[in-house]
Amino acid sequence: MNTVEIGNEETLVCNFIDGGRVAGSTGRSQDVFNPTVGRKSRRVTLSSAADVDAAVSAAKAAFPAWANLPPLRRARLMNKYLALMNAHKDDLARAITAEHGKVFSDAKGEVERGIDIIEFACGIPQLLKGDFTDQVSTNIDNWTLRQPLGVVAGITPFNFPVMVPAWMYPVALAAGNTFVLKPSPIDPSPSLMVAELMREAGFPKGVFNVVQGDKEAVDALLANKDVQAVSFVGSTPIANYIYETGARAGKRVQALGGAKNHLVAMPDADPEKVVDALMGAAYGSAGERCMAISVAVLVGAAADAVMPLLERRARELKIGDGMNDATEMGPIVTDAARKRIVGYIDKGVAEGAKLLLDGRHYVAPRHESGFFLGATLFDHVKPEMTIYREEIFGPVLCCMRVATMEEALKLINNHEFANGVSCFTRDGHAAREFGRHVQCGMVGINVPIPVPMAWHGFGGWKRSLFGDMHVYGEEGVRFYTKQKSIMQRWPDSIDKGAEFQMPTSR
Repeated sequence: MNTVEIGNEETLVCNFIDGGRVAGSTGRSQDVFNPTVGRKSRRVTLSSAADVDAAVSAAKAAFPAWANLPPLRRARLMNKYLALMNAHKDDLARAITAEHGKVFSDAKGEVERGIDIIEFACGIPQLLKGDFTDQVSTNIDNWTLRQPLGVVAGITPFNFPVMVPAWMYPVALAAGNTFVLKPSPIDPSPSLMVAELMREAGFPKGVFNVVQGDKEAVDALLANKDVQAVSFVGSTPIANYIYETGARAGKRVQALGGAKNHLVAMPDADPEKVVDALMGAAYGSAGERCMAISVAVLVGAAADAVMPLLERRARELKIGDGMNDATEMGPIVTDAARKRIVGYIDKGVAEGAKLLLDGRHYVAPRHESGFFLGATLFDHVKPEMTIYREEIFGPVLCCMRVATMEEALKLINNHEFANGVSCFTRDGHAAREFGRHVQCGMVGINVPIPVPMAWHGFGGWKRSLFGDMHVYGEEGVRFYTKQKSIMQRWPDSIDKGAEFQMPTSR
């Protein structure tokens, strides 16, 4: 695999169109940083509308032959790609850590979760099977089949540069579509590495394309009449914009937005297990996950049992270079993101939350210029506070105290975001009631980050998802295909003449 060299400031991360790397046509570019050291590592091209249109044209040209390929042959190519992804997962993980900053083990786990979906997509011959009814009416048979849409696009965020695109393109391609990926310009190198592996696996030119860029590239994808569907993961305001703009243009759209994920600790829960869950779910990947737990809801006596232990463990969190095996949390992805998170901590203090642990002034040893924050912990957070209402997307955990599970459910169900939620308890009835009545798309019972496996699908409710279908799994197959119903009759030798009624079962 032709990987992008890490640390070469002159390297330009470019586009991948029609089977090869292509520089952007305008010369616009943006710095890419290594957040651990706080220094530029390369640049990424920022594509124009013309570059996007070239990628879409390549995908459109490749579509007829790719769609006509038997699903089994597409699955075989996907299986070759699966093997290459497994062989190069450490390379991909190192590239993620170099540009995102998350610890290497977490980056490797991200790649492995993406691989799960590629493996799921290898089963596309079974997943595309339709339904058949013999003799649905007199001498008439009826069956349904699912056919690909055409050119589809994915617009993906910085926090999972391998896994989130893999929520989209494996299922889309296996179903017979061609694909244009617009990754985040913050950590763009893994997208090219993936494209190179697909070429090595034998995917035809134009089937998978990558256009680097910013809003100009996004808007060009939304405007291009040949793009039939768009998948997006990112913040709620942008998800809303993409959904409205894409739908107005007649495209099929699934747009996953923001989150404010709660973990409810019941009084009977084991405090050690609750704290273990909160540490990993709140501070893992520096809180830059759409499924991160950013709110702990402590019910009754759980507060006094959990808070002292949680504060002690948060103070002991090992923060530094993600390639160091001892590190538990790496840097924030950019200096701008770090400053934004600091602003939220400032607001929390100003609005009266109790700051138990302040990460604003943390400096990582030997990486003084890196984009680091320390673990931050608030107690006695109230529903009206900004740090509760808005998505912070950083290592800031807000703790709230309620008397009953009913209060906890009311708190969660009143929030505008409804991505994921978790409840820790040893009471089966409480767990059942929580799971049935909580208004969220993904629920964990004694599971802190309930990200569904590849065959189940991922998505939230309310303002965490715009569109009707979740990503990957069978929902993904439905999103990237359209159903066709065929009724067929072969006339016998008797000419019955014209018929003026709808076919019936008589």
